[in-house]
Parts: sequence; structure tokens; C-alpha cells
Amino acid sequence: MKIIYTRKYKPGTQYLVSILLVLSVAIVCFLFAELIGYTVVALILLLVVSIIAMLFDILPVLTAAILSAIIWNFFFIPPLFTLHIYRAEDLLMFLLYFFIALVNAVLTSKIRKSERIAREKEEKEYTIKLYNTLLNSLSHELRTPIATILGAVDTLQESTGKLSKAQESALLFEIDKASLRLNRQVENLLNMSRLETGMLKLNLDWCDVNELIHAVIQKYTDRNGHMITFEVNETLPLFKLDRGLMEQVLQNLIHNAVNYTPEGTVIQIEASIVHDQCMIVVRDNGPGIPESELPLIFDKFYRLPNSKAGGSGLGLSIVKGFVEAHQGTIKVDNETGGGAKFSIEIPTQISFVNNLKNE
Repeated sequence: MKIIYTRKYKPGTQYLVSILLVLSVAIVCFLFAELIGYTVVALILLLVVSIIAMLFDILPVLTAAILSAIIWNFFFIPPLFTLHIYRAEDLLMFLLYFFIALVNAVLTSKIRKSERIAREKEEKEYTIKLYNTLLNSLSHELRTPIATILGAVDTLQESTGKLSKAQESALLFEIDKASLRLNRQVENLLNMSRLETGMLKLNLDWCDVNELIHAVIQKYTDRNGHMITFEVNETLPLFKLDRGLMEQVLQNLIHNAVNYTPEGTVIQIEASIVHDQCMIVVRDNGPGIPESELPLIFDKFYRLPNSKAGGSGLGLSIVKGFVEAHQGTIKVDNETGGGAKFSIEIPTQISFVNNLKNE
């Protein structure tokens, strides 16, 4: 992936700001020239050039350096208002000022260029690492369900009339399970692509969060011995959300809890309204997340150390992207008694009709 360095300011703006900054400082110094002396003015102007060199490209900085040298000579070095310098000490000081200003501009520019190259190199290495992680993950995550589906289909085709109803049902169940797993991985890849390319557009509509959560739980069949609980909050108004994205958020959070907690773990979902914000909490009573891993949990392709096989590390990063697309926030904490807690807060409109009904 090619990384292009973009300047923060346009060239014209850089020249304008550099010149105005030198002129402004020179005017202030001129007003206090009798108090501070022209040698101190030289140091102040050099400081200004150094600051400009940290912000802008080489040509605007050289312009500022040359302009400041001319201004210092014309307005501050005796005799004033002339470019003539009679004293040898002043001439030497002027030449030193001019030389230091130019060297400062060039060296600072080279340092910034080296930093930019190093940053681009680091970003390229990081991108390659991400791609390798994705490919390694996909080689397992896509190949495994595809192999399962192909194997089950072959068995059904080759053993027509030889399998019992129970055996056929078991094979069909494996096909269904593998298809859902494959579909989840493809959806995660497509969703991540939408997030990174900025193609994600919210389709906001009035949403009953109680019904939304209940529907997600009912559709989620791959529980692996986990219990998913949700108590309906009758006081909730309608919220204006993108239902499709919020369904994906809940599915990914539940899938994450099922994958990273042992059998028998209880996954509890809560919904409430806090300060006119929709708040959804997904918690479990599993082992929790190591404290050192909490800051990394939403990173792309990140998976906890010693995780069991399966998973691409995209689920939680997609959750974070979808929540932030709603201008909301998500955070993760460990429960005091054990387990992880994901808290979602989304600022959203509230249905006036529903408020009247609740009153």
C-alpha cells in the first residue's frame, strides 16, 4: 500500500504565515529596541525562524531566514534604515546570523524529512504485518468452513439412501454451522472495508432496542453451552439508530463472549437510557481480560494471547467503528467479581410519542 505524505498547510499559506510572523515579531522588537538592544533582537528572530522551520517546508523557512536577516540589518544594526554596516563586529555578527539562520532552516528540514521517511517505513511495515495477519487468519477461517461444507455435501451425495435421518440431520447441521461461520467472516471483511474507505452511511430510523436485542439473541444459535440473558426494560423510549449496524454490534459482542469464555458462562445484556443517551451493556462472568491487553482489545486483527483457533480479530474493531459511526463510545472493563463488561453509549434522538406513552 502506497503511503503519501500530505502537508498540513498549502505552500501559499506557509509563505504568508512565515512572512507575517517575522514581520510581527520584528515590529514588536522595534518598539522595545532601546531596551533590549539589537543583539537580543537577533536571538529573538533566530528563535522565530527555528519555530517556522519546525512547521513548514524548506523554501518558506529560507524566505523567513533571509527576510529576518534583512530586517535585522535595516531596522536594528547601526546605522538604522540602511543596509550599510560600518563596524567589523556588526558585519561579522550579521554574517553569522545569516549563516546560522540558513543552516538552522536546512538542518531542521532534513530532520523533518528523515522523520517522515522513518514514519512512512514504520507504517509500511505495520501494513505488511496486518496483511500477513489477515492472510494467515483467512487461510484458516475461510478454508475450514469451506472444507466442512464440501465434505458434508460429498458425503450426502455419495451416500444417498444409505444414511439415517439422524446422520443426514447431523451433516446438514454441520453445513449450516459452517455456512454461518463463513458468512460471518465475509461480513466482517466487507464491514471493515466499508469503515476504512469511508463508504459507511448510516440508515437512521426509530428503533425499539428491547426488540432489537431480543431478535439478536433469538437468531444467535451458536452458543456453545453459554446462557444469554436479557431483561426487557419497559421504560425505554424509541431511539433513532441504524438497526442493521447495531445488530452487527450485538452479534459481534456476543460472539466474542462465547469464543473467549468457558462453557456455562452467563452473558448478560442490559439496555437503558442515561442522560438522553442509549446505553447498552454486554457483560459475562468469565475469566475477564488481562489488564495489559485492555488498551489493545479494539485494534484490527488483535487477538488475545493463547486464544483458541478461529477468529480473525476483526469483530471488536468493527464494533468500535459502528458505534463511533453513531457518534457514540464503547469501552471495556473487567468486573470486580470476574468477567468482562462492554459498555456502549450513543447520543441519539428519542421518540416523543414513546415518551408520552411511558408517562
